[in-house]
Amino acid sequence: MIVLSEKIKDDILNNVLPKGVPLRQVELSKRYGVSRIPIRDSLLALKAEGWLVPHGKAGLMVPNLHWKEAEELYLMRSQLEVLLLSFAFDFIRQKDVTNAHKILVALEQDEITLIEKGNLNWLFHEILYLPADKQSIHKTVSCINQQVTRYIGFQYGPMGYKSQSQQDHYELLELIRLKKKSAALSLLKQHIEEAGEELTRFLKSID
Repeated sequence: MIVLSEKIKDDILNNVLPKGVPLRQVELSKRYGVSRIPIRDSLLALKAEGWLVPHGKAGLMVPNLHWKEAEELYLMRSQLEVLLLSFAFDFIRQKDVTNAHKILVALEQDEITLIEKGNLNWLFHEILYLPADKQSIHKTVSCINQQVTRYIGFQYGPMGYKSQSQQDHYELLELIRLKKKSAALSLLKQHIEEAGEELTRFLKSID
């Protein structure tokens, strides 16, 4: 089911599955070559993650993306993720920095899908937050980032924000390596807010 959910997410990001139109399990079964049971389970999982919303009495659809939601998501991220990093900072080890760096190298690959890019982007941040050992905050932040991934097609596509994002990531790792906590927290906040503001402006321009 995990693989199927990822395929559906990637089709959503690439506009293969239309927004605002009810999804038909029969049609999806034919498209993905599986029975309706895994389709149903995947759709329910995607609904729980915020990728799908109700349509009618029992249907589901891909929601239209809106600047107001994008704005709220980055505002929550800028507060909660900085908080998590502040708790984690003194417990981040060299192996964490090394693993985070490997994720950034993987993100440089052009052949990976949009959903893989979104997952890798979150994994980079997650590696730095896990040492905080704040499970409830981490769970909330993880859910927010699941929703943020829905917008990555804009940031890695027409907005061309990948280069700036990666530059920030590498700089953040260097500040962590140098034990510059205040500077690292400031950069993380700036990184999230600037990307969020750019995305909000872009979505407003096409609204």
